[in-house]
Amino acid sequence: MKPPFSRTLPDLLRERAEVDSDALAAVGGGRRVTYGELLERSEMVASVLAGRGIARGDRVGLIVSNRIEWLEIAFGAMMSGAVAVPFSTWSTRKELEFLIPDSKVKMLFSLSRFGDRNFAEDLGSMNLGEVKVCLLGSEATSKFERYEDLAGGVARDFRLAPGEGPSAFDDAFVLYTSGSTSAPKGVRLKQYGVVENGFNIGERQGLGATDRVFLSAPLFWSYGGANALPATFSHGGCLVLMEKFEAAHALDIIEQEKCTAIYTLPGMTNALLREPGFDKRRTASLRTGLTIGAAKDFLAAAKDLGISELCNVYGATETYGNCAVAWHHWSMERRAHCQGPLLPGQEIRVRDEKTGEILGAGRAGMVEIRGYVTPGYSGASAVLNGEAFTEDGYYRTGDVGMVDEDGAFVFIGRSVEMIKRAGINVSPAEIEDVLLTHDVIAAAAVVGVPDSERGEAIVAFVVPKKNAAITGDEIRTHCRAALSKYKIPDRVEIRTALPLTPTGKLARKELKQSAVEAMSDRTADGVR
Repeated sequence: MKPPFSRTLPDLLRERAEVDSDALAAVGGGRRVTYGELLERSEMVASVLAGRGIARGDRVGLIVSNRIEWLEIAFGAMMSGAVAVPFSTWSTRKELEFLIPDSKVKMLFSLSRFGDRNFAEDLGSMNLGEVKVCLLGSEATSKFERYEDLAGGVARDFRLAPGEGPSAFDDAFVLYTSGSTSAPKGVRLKQYGVVENGFNIGERQGLGATDRVFLSAPLFWSYGGANALPATFSHGGCLVLMEKFEAAHALDIIEQEKCTAIYTLPGMTNALLREPGFDKRRTASLRTGLTIGAAKDFLAAAKDLGISELCNVYGATETYGNCAVAWHHWSMERRAHCQGPLLPGQEIRVRDEKTGEILGAGRAGMVEIRGYVTPGYSGASAVLNGEAFTEDGYYRTGDVGMVDEDGAFVFIGRSVEMIKRAGINVSPAEIEDVLLTHDVIAAAAVVGVPDSERGEAIVAFVVPKKNAAITGDEIRTHCRAALSKYKIPDRVEIRTALPLTPTGKLARKELKQSAVEAMSDRTADGVR
């Protein structure tokens, strides 16, 4: 398929509406919108934002699940010249107290509630300064307006003066992702990079205008907003959105909407296969899509779910979602054992961790990527730019991998401390910081260990203060008050001391081995 002419997401939406205004763009939450309707709704949001003084370069936050409103707000923000900053719908009040000021958003669109999170209550009790808040699914208050009331301000053919809208080189998103630091990192992604790299991802999947792409992975992840969204829209397809993954409902949606593509993860795949109502005929419409994981995880999705052209991928938020994707037409075994060639415009080099030597094909080392790569971190995490990027523009991924003799990338593992739980980056340092705020905890360490369901499970090692006692349930309750659900330790180990190296540093390798042994002991109830 020919790439789009557009180099910004707002122009891409306009381009698709001009090609076929009546083509279905998105389905979700009982709503169905065409490209023409989505353009009109996004222009309404842009008009509202412009009327509230939002201009080029400002930032607009979202705490919104996978709903059509997410698309309206993100596209509308960008049409006004602003940068969209989506926050996780798992965010606790403590996390939002960091994210909102760090991101410097001037206006925030938020669900009133989602799951067990009461955002209206959290935001209402926070000092937000000059940040304007608009709530979805709530009554208007003296402090916050109501998103549903904005519909009266629909603007037809909204346009800004030349130079006021976004350029290809403006930021499209700032996406927050965890890393080795205790605070999330704000990753900047440019408009042209999201469109161009997204199109290339769609090409590897073989997407077209008739495809219906099932997405339950959050749009606030790069896997959703910087990958599935531009991959689908640049090919004129339709996004089928699910707010929160639940296996039985997911099967219903895939079957009813006749989805042809899926963005899945090993945990989602396994949940679908275990669901009592699963029947391979219910997923028979699926042809292609993306997944991550080991060969066995890939084959479970490709064979057992019946996704014959499923693609294996590698990437990070810093590399616009993916930088390597296997071709959909390759043999299944080939796709299962590599992540495919680098996407157009992406470059890779593999470096020996000890000597710094650049390694050739077939030799594993530290992976560095250049091309469609973030121009740098935003907010407090900007201090990490010097160590995260080389002087000649490569991003140090912290991963171990190699390029095979045929030019395909092979992911081997992680060398950094960051935990990958169900496809989400989790910072050990962030959990450790929360643990150490408990009155009776003297020391804490957190590691990730391989887990067939979640990719990695989180194990916390805790040393109580002298003569103090604490239980695993008390520790997890303490964590729930400050951390999103996916960051809560799966297991807590109470110890009298933590292992140290001869130089006095934490011996994480020893802890990892202890964690593996602890997780294999299923007789204990999360603590020993």
